[in-house]
Amino acid sequence: MSAGTGYGHDLVFGTFLTPTAAQPDRVVGLAQLTEQVGLDLVTVQDHPYQSAFLDTWTLLSVIAAKTEHVRVSPNVANLPLRPPVVLARSVASLDLLTGGRVDLGLGAGGFRDAIAAVGGPRLTPGESIEALEEAITLMRAVWSNERGGIKLDGKHYQVAGAKRGPVPAHNVEIWLGAAKPRMLRLTGRLADGWLPSSGWAGPDELTAMNAIIDDAALKAGRKPSDIRRLYNLMGQFDAMGNGFLQGPEELWIEQLTDLNRHQGISTFILATDSPEDIRRFAEVAAAVREGRPQSPPAQPTPDALGVIPTPDDGVRRSSVAPWDESERPTGPAPDPQRTYTPRERANGQHLIDVHDHLRAELDQVRDLVEQVAAGTIDIGRARSEINTMTMRQNNWTLGVYCESYCRLVTTHHSLEDAAMFPRLKQADPRLAPVVDRLELEHRTIHDVLEGVDQALVALVDGSGDLDGLRAAVDLLSDTLLSHLSYEERELVEPLARLNVM
Repeated sequence: MSAGTGYGHDLVFGTFLTPTAAQPDRVVGLAQLTEQVGLDLVTVQDHPYQSAFLDTWTLLSVIAAKTEHVRVSPNVANLPLRPPVVLARSVASLDLLTGGRVDLGLGAGGFRDAIAAVGGPRLTPGESIEALEEAITLMRAVWSNERGGIKLDGKHYQVAGAKRGPVPAHNVEIWLGAAKPRMLRLTGRLADGWLPSSGWAGPDELTAMNAIIDDAALKAGRKPSDIRRLYNLMGQFDAMGNGFLQGPEELWIEQLTDLNRHQGISTFILATDSPEDIRRFAEVAAAVREGRPQSPPAQPTPDALGVIPTPDDGVRRSSVAPWDESERPTGPAPDPQRTYTPRERANGQHLIDVHDHLRAELDQVRDLVEQVAAGTIDIGRARSEINTMTMRQNNWTLGVYCESYCRLVTTHHSLEDAAMFPRLKQADPRLAPVVDRLELEHRTIHDVLEGVDQALVALVDGSGDLDGLRAAVDLLSDTLLSHLSYEERELVEPLARLNVM
């Protein structure tokens, strides 16, 4: 059965929550809201080395106790830190206590340094997959009501006569978070479900990945429909957006319906900690279930360009304001009668694409800081990784767009870099106040980046602490994200109109 024909599974919709230890009641409340709005499934990530997170199985037990109908699952369980026999008994116990409301998202275990830091095995990717296959065999043996003990003399797990049981209340499904071909083939051979995330398995990649799973299933004597297809959704409800999972509810309905019909995805799991987004997702789920026809998604734009700048969400993490945003000048309004060629649109879109890369790198910085906080990597390594990123290499005084464009498309051309903003001002002198302001903000961002580096150094030599580092990164987040949105708002249309490259 090809991915395009579907796999025959019922539609399921759920949430993927962050198990934040600082707000335990909020996490449970979001799980309860998931049930209240009519969704089917609550999942939480499993990072036992992360001290800022609640333990996954303890949290899932409380969620199950405080809800009545929703299913629960880790997304995905960290196998290297959860011995398979013990994990199998935990799953079965909770399934019995909830009347059959538990399934098992399972991963081979990323973040090898973090795993080793808390005493887990440091496995290569290949060894992790070997261990995962052995673990699946062991867990299903625990859940079996066959007679006799469990024996396995594996490379990674040795079990000599362990008793079976308890048997779960229902047939617990094992969903694998698989990305590479070897893991996809293992999914096709052994798993009950495939659980990718849109952040690393985009919709254009699903057909090829599904094909690997289907082929492996057939070679193992299984049907491709034996493997449920799930999808973690990383997106944003945005009235102005028109990208994948970046737009109004109508666009989400259209895209999820298409994924169900053409890729066979039957379980959609929204990664969010926003009550409002959970409510919106419930409305999307109801519409997808009903299969009712939808009008074309709204695409409101300020002009005919058709390229939408990333809006500033207004979230500020730091109490420090690096500048007064009310003083930002605004450029000339677009001509409502102006039309744009595909090449011109691409000029404007490219700025957004470059900025999205910088936003992704900022997420990596924040993740590195949290790993340092959890004791999973040393400070020197974190500092080195940050310094290799585009943000640290960038000469902000010459402009984010110029430097990033040169790096991504050709090389670092410093002469082009220095000339880009002057060319904009020369082509349209009305842009001068905006360009001058952007150059000023670039210098501020350079100073803020230096502050992050200094905070890391201070943490190493003992003159600073994690609170200082987090404060520096919070300020970087506020400064950079606000600036990127402002720059897109002011330059996307001029870059297209003036054809400045």
